[in-house]
Amino acid sequence: MKNFATDNLTIGIIGAGIMGRGIAQIAALSGINVILYDIEQSACDDAINFIHKMLDRAVEKGKLELNNADLSKQNLSNTIEIKDLEGCDVIVEAIIENLDIKQSLFKDLESIVSPNCILATNTSSLSVTSIASVCKNPDRVAGLHFFNPVPLMKLAEVIKGVKTTDAVINELYSLVVKFGHNPVKVTDSPGFLVNHCGRGLITEGLRLLFENVTDPQTIDAVMRDCAGFRMGPFELMDLTGLDVTFPATEQIYHQYFNEARLRPTPLQKQRYAAGLYGRKTGEGFYRYEDNQKILTKDSEIKLRKSNSQFWLTSNCDPELRKKVIQLFNSADCQLDESDKPELASIVVVIPLGMDVSTVVLQEGLDPVRTIGIDPLFNFDKRIVLMSNPATSVDVINDAVSMLSVTEKSISVIRDSAGFIAQRILATIINIACDIAQQGIARPEDIDKSAKLGLGYPEGPLEAGDRIGTGNILTILNNIQECYGDMRYRPSPWLRRRSQLRLSLLHVE
Repeated sequence: MKNFATDNLTIGIIGAGIMGRGIAQIAALSGINVILYDIEQSACDDAINFIHKMLDRAVEKGKLELNNADLSKQNLSNTIEIKDLEGCDVIVEAIIENLDIKQSLFKDLESIVSPNCILATNTSSLSVTSIASVCKNPDRVAGLHFFNPVPLMKLAEVIKGVKTTDAVINELYSLVVKFGHNPVKVTDSPGFLVNHCGRGLITEGLRLLFENVTDPQTIDAVMRDCAGFRMGPFELMDLTGLDVTFPATEQIYHQYFNEARLRPTPLQKQRYAAGLYGRKTGEGFYRYEDNQKILTKDSEIKLRKSNSQFWLTSNCDPELRKKVIQLFNSADCQLDESDKPELASIVVVIPLGMDVSTVVLQEGLDPVRTIGIDPLFNFDKRIVLMSNPATSVDVINDAVSMLSVTEKSISVIRDSAGFIAQRILATIINIACDIAQQGIARPEDIDKSAKLGLGYPEGPLEAGDRIGTGNILTILNNIQECYGDMRYRPSPWLRRRSQLRLSLLHVE
């Protein structure tokens, strides 16, 4: 086996589709001799022409020297004869996601290539161990999962099957570095790392919609404005396509033998059956015209002058209470400083992982005049208020009217254990913690993958440390108590590090 970091290499890429041509492009750019194989000559020709255009465009934009582009083009060749791959040092398969077809291909490759050739699959959902199980030498078979578009998504999962040797994983790791990408080592498991880590945003966003807490537009806006995400769960599903997202979600759930943390909702399956895939069909969770998302107007609340006061519970975290008081002061709101709220005061509670109804019962408050506010995130762009089933419309209107002077967007949602951002982020963090607990990847690689592969503003474990592991644990425990659902049970990784005041990135 060659040293992939220093030796001259020849790579065979099987499949001239979007992923195959993307891998071929970055391999050629890194100075590696590339043989692109497909059963159709036209597919090979289209792929080579496409790569040439991409290289020419990079030169035009000043991102690539003309000489380097010419050398990269010289590194590219193609074939429709699989035997032409016999001299390859590594082969990356990027064909249809079908286990039987991949297994048949890998069996054929073993009779063609040398014993030292590494065989890698770019599968995004199939077990690497299952693909390797039909091979005489499964120890040289691994996963090498890139993300679309390959040249721009600078991440690759290097996946170790049950019988894959460490030497194979280390050489593939070096190969990814040679490509100029960021490798992460992952053990073979359902969804690998990125797709597993990404379940929290999608599945919990769908649960909020399924419970009729609010609409997709509001959930997306809260995740952008409060949690700092580039896209909310529904924008993301519409972009990716529900025809891709739902099968992956269902597959990972079943492969984990119906693990509650990964459970899909019936709503997702219904929309999938209806063909509401997103941008590609013109309608998903949003409608699209000329590929532009059509937004609906928020339900209007008539702003009015109000003489009401806010009474703020003291039965909460003092720092969070202080943030809310600062918000009220910035809006010149009057505060009711009495021990118990006056009859005309708007009662404001600050629940972590609880719904307003539960806090009303625990503190003996008047439900008609009680609302909740989420202070766990900054109020820079948006304020999230939460009613309970008995909250008066006048109370909501008065609260929104008084806070509107801050010129922040204000969202009013129905009662939910954990608001929106609390609930989704706690789920994301909890799933990431369990990925670490299972040893699927190192904690720092979990965070790296979430940022590079999913576009999250920060790694989920970093986020847990920033928000406070105690706060995340409280949110999850309270949500689980409210719903009685094992979906929200805290991961041992989270619970133990919270108890011992350790970072979620801490490794034993």
